[in-house]
Amino acid sequence: MARGEQLARQWKILQYLLISRFGKSAADLAEQMQCNPRTIYRDLEALAEAGFPIISEKVKGKNIWSLLDTMKHRLPVPFTLQELMALHFSRGMVKIFKDTIFYDALESLFEKVETTLPPESKTYLQRVEQTLQIGFRAHKPYNKYKEIIAQVNNAAIAKNTIEIAYHTMSTGKKSRRQIDPYMVWFFNGSFYLIGHCHKRREVRIFAISRIKMLHVTDNHFSQPDDFKLDDYLGSSFGLFHGRVQNVKVWFSEKAAGYIMEQVWHESQRIIRQDDGSIIFSVEVAGTDEIKSWIMGWGAQARVLEPPKLQQEIAAEALVMAGYSDLPDRQRHPQPKSTTGINK
Repeated sequence: MARGEQLARQWKILQYLLISRFGKSAADLAEQMQCNPRTIYRDLEALAEAGFPIISEKVKGKNIWSLLDTMKHRLPVPFTLQELMALHFSRGMVKIFKDTIFYDALESLFEKVETTLPPESKTYLQRVEQTLQIGFRAHKPYNKYKEIIAQVNNAAIAKNTIEIAYHTMSTGKKSRRQIDPYMVWFFNGSFYLIGHCHKRREVRIFAISRIKMLHVTDNHFSQPDDFKLDDYLGSSFGLFHGRVQNVKVWFSEKAAGYIMEQVWHESQRIIRQDDGSIIFSVEVAGTDEIKSWIMGWGAQARVLEPPKLQQEIAAEALVMAGYSDLPDRQRHPQPKSTTGINK
């Protein structure tokens, strides 16, 4: 039996005992777990050895197992032991925020949670934690931007306009702007500032890692009550905005399973083909980001619509393969105009 399966079952036994007013028999637990009562006896023994105050007493000729009331009632309201332990487990999930104010605050919270947990549960927690590991994709090291993230977040809370010097990647130039910061947004491993840009007179997205200088002014702003991030992003496949287009992609049988097991966009439609392949359709605002996503699937994906996206991907694939003697306009097709994001 897998170690993780055994620990998961023991975790459920603890939950059942915690919420049970009069305790549970091994037969009751076995029925709920759909396993042999002998397995339940072994689990109860293991939990007792781990330090949990599990007791057994005869009630109407049956052995009833329960947790001592001292454990049930020592927890601070309004948290239950399950909630505190679940919060403790989530510690590994926030490592991606390291070197930001959010990580520091969460670490302080986790330390308080750990001191609140009953001593008998800590050893068991360590065992369970070994079965749960969190993996992360590439993300920016934010130690250099810790202070800027804090300033932006505080300005958004206080509704103070900020002045920034911003490096635009596409032009390689810096510009000074006044921004009304609506929120800090974490997306795909990076922190972004979403706010009203006085220069462009519209809501824009700024990568916090490209803010080179920041000054919080004394000017206050009012954020529109109806502003919602989901509405603002609309049909975009990620950050970029543009004209809404229907994109249709064929995926091979080899890639089809991976595509179907996730929701990539709220508008997606998938049509299965007789040979195991699929047709993936989606309506997106701008194709820059979905182009990169499609290219990541290599030969397992082929663009069916729109024709311009077919041409752009074909041109980039040729350059990637070393065919650098193509005319410049074919090797580097001009990107479609986008709004809302400062590249």
